[in-house]
Amino acid sequence: MGTLFIIGTPIGNLGDLSPRAAEALRSVDLLVAEDTRVTRKLLNHLDAHTPCISYHDHSPPAQLSKILDALKTGDVGQVSDAGSPTVSDPGASLVAAASAKGHEVVAIPGPSAISAALSIAGMDGNRFLFLGFLPRRKADRQAVLTSAATETGTVIAFETPRRAVAAIEDIEIVLGERQIAVCREMTKMHEEVFRGTPLEAKEYFAAGPTRGEFVLVIEGASPQTVEVTDEAISDAIRKLTADGLTGRSLVEAVIDSTGAPRRRVYRLVTESESSKADEA
Repeated sequence: MGTLFIIGTPIGNLGDLSPRAAEALRSVDLLVAEDTRVTRKLLNHLDAHTPCISYHDHSPPAQLSKILDALKTGDVGQVSDAGSPTVSDPGASLVAAASAKGHEVVAIPGPSAISAALSIAGMDGNRFLFLGFLPRRKADRQAVLTSAATETGTVIAFETPRRAVAAIEDIEIVLGERQIAVCREMTKMHEEVFRGTPLEAKEYFAAGPTRGEFVLVIEGASPQTVEVTDEAISDAIRKLTADGLTGRSLVEAVIDSTGAPRRRVYRLVTESESSKADEA
């Protein structure tokens, strides 16, 4: 009975491939790839001639059966196009099916865009929330970011070059002026890390073409921000308004006293002022 090896491959720099992973790529009887064209380049680099077939989220059931048949008589390796298989990549169904058939599943760890970005972001790495690729639609993207708004650990998300600027804009809208590290083309020739606020990142990347895969690393919420409610913010608005503050001065004072995000405070201040105008 064969073993299924989950093999981590480079996210860009081929020098990051471990000797153990290279040996596995050469020695397994069959290699299962997300895209065989991408994996064939890696095999050519190793001068390896391992048989290779594709398996991804849209593969027919017959492809899974074919792989399970191969496991009856030999070892099978699974790779994604880059990084660690099944982590925001297809392949989990194969792991589950092989395990259910009694096959041993062994991880051969390798590069990961998640840990690589977290290690260079300059943010807390003791706890983090990984969101995977953010949704394509703006409303869905903002909903996912809203669900992570109270997470005190660092928040990490993947994004494509086409949607990167729009995603950073939504981070600014939903999460406010937290620090963000935008990691692009990691381990490759044009690797770049931008650190600053979402507004600064949006202006920077909107100024020119955006190429390469993006990893967005976002500062977690402060405990004070998590605990503050709309009612608490409204109470602060009423008290500071009674002290004579209005407009920008009121917004800044409420932010200082509650720790709430600027956009949230601005919205509630605007609603309060509109309500008073209607009553008048």
